[in-house]
Amino acid sequence: MDYASVPPDIPEITVLLLGDADVGKSLFLSRLTLGMPAPPSSSSTSLASDPPPPYSLPTLHDSSQPFAFDITLYNRPYRLNFYDTASPTSYILLRPHFVILCYSIASRPSLESLSTRWLPVINTHFNHDENLPVMVLGLKRDLRKQWTVGEVEGGAGAQGSVMGDGVGRGEGRKEGKRMGKGESVMPHEGLQAAQRMLCDHYAECSALTGELCRQVLEDVARTCAKTTTEKGAKSQGMDCLVM
Repeated sequence: MDYASVPPDIPEITVLLLGDADVGKSLFLSRLTLGMPAPPSSSSTSLASDPPPPYSLPTLHDSSQPFAFDITLYNRPYRLNFYDTASPTSYILLRPHFVILCYSIASRPSLESLSTRWLPVINTHFNHDENLPVMVLGLKRDLRKQWTVGEVEGGAGAQGSVMGDGVGRGEGRKEGKRMGKGESVMPHEGLQAAQRMLCDHYAECSALTGELCRQVLEDVARTCAKTTTEKGAKSQGMDCLVM
């Protein structure tokens, strides 16, 4: 990933991953290194069709940030520079073109934290003109467990929901209504949370198994490319990638 300096006519896009510790951000970036190799060899986004087994995922070092990836999309080259909260450079000093809010599907608190902790960071430091595209990404999809009958009927393990209150970009407040009744976050819950936060995209994947990673990376690449256009990448509605 330590490539030669990018030519001045190639757009560089800064992508920032935000989310609690241990939700899977580093593993997702590790999978990305296998799914978007550089330099690209075709006119479309360079994505591996058959990701290797989980044990071959490389180890990334925070000191190496940003993690740079060269892609070609719409017959044009781009360089994507990925940062997360462990970056040696304070992430609040960055000027991202695209933010990905990450949570673990196996952890309800990490989804709630997007509204209570990380969305205010976006509104305070990055989204001054309200044109910043934001994706909510559910990670560790392989750890999702179906709710038991007891959880559905009795509400065991339910967490309080985070509802948009119209402050800033969908910043939330806790109310009595419950988001769900099982340990795992279901797709409709993640999508509803993204809609309440007025985000532009919702997607899920498993970096460990590779499930849906190709589709997520394609969506990320398209959004990054759009940030360089006059219209920008801010969408008029919600794009959802869950199968």
